[in-house]
Amino acid sequence: MIIYTLFSGSSGNCVYVKDKNTEILIDAGKSAGAIEKSLAALNSSLYGIKAIFLTHEHTDHTAGLEIISKKHHVPIHITHPSYKALSSLTYLPSCARRHDIRYEVAVGSLKIRSFEIPHDSNQNVGYVIENEDGEKLGIATDIGHLTEEILSSLTGCNYAIIESNHDTGMVKSGPYPLFLKQRILSDRGHLCNEECARLALHLAKSGVKAIALAHLSRENNTPDKAFSAIKRALDDGGFSKIDLKVASPVISTCICK
Repeated sequence: MIIYTLFSGSSGNCVYVKDKNTEILIDAGKSAGAIEKSLAALNSSLYGIKAIFLTHEHTDHTAGLEIISKKHHVPIHITHPSYKALSSLTYLPSCARRHDIRYEVAVGSLKIRSFEIPHDSNQNVGYVIENEDGEKLGIATDIGHLTEEILSSLTGCNYAIIESNHDTGMVKSGPYPLFLKQRILSDRGHLCNEECARLALHLAKSGVKAIALAHLSRENNTPDKAFSAIKRALDDGGFSKIDLKVASPVISTCICK
């Protein structure tokens, strides 16, 4: 399995996964042109993408959908509540494959299964992607709080892309208005570094090989703070050999190849 985060953060999110001749995207939160440029650097193209799986309807996960739907007619898998929230898009209906919250789809050599994640959207899901050799990638971002469903869904993944959005102290002392601070820190907001460390340790205990920290806030976190918090938890737990990296907001970051 080949895995890259093309973009990560509040300015846009997109994950590229390739296995044998099957290529998919998780989210399309940048312009179609930007996504195409990133794919070209990996010797790929939107013309080769077999399907796009959306986590939820927020713009930083869907910005490229309209043009991609119009020009490339890629099947777009989306939950019913998120589809309803994007009803203003003209070309999405012709490509949309609407699903209940928990669904499973086979695309080429990959099986993709969704699970529910609490967030302040109409609906948010994470994904576990498995190939025919049993390799598993787990993706979970925009997490208001950790749930048993998230933990159990990600158990046994070989690779994981998980949210390490903010440092709680930076949020509380930062310039954001009170209502926005409350939203971020709520149980339907985003995951802090400490809770991400707890999730990373859970993954480590179930055999994860590599973890990418994703969706870092530009204003309320730093790559060093996120990396240090999670690295410290892994080291203290006896898992210092796990490949840990921070996903770049604008440069493709390799998780596995």
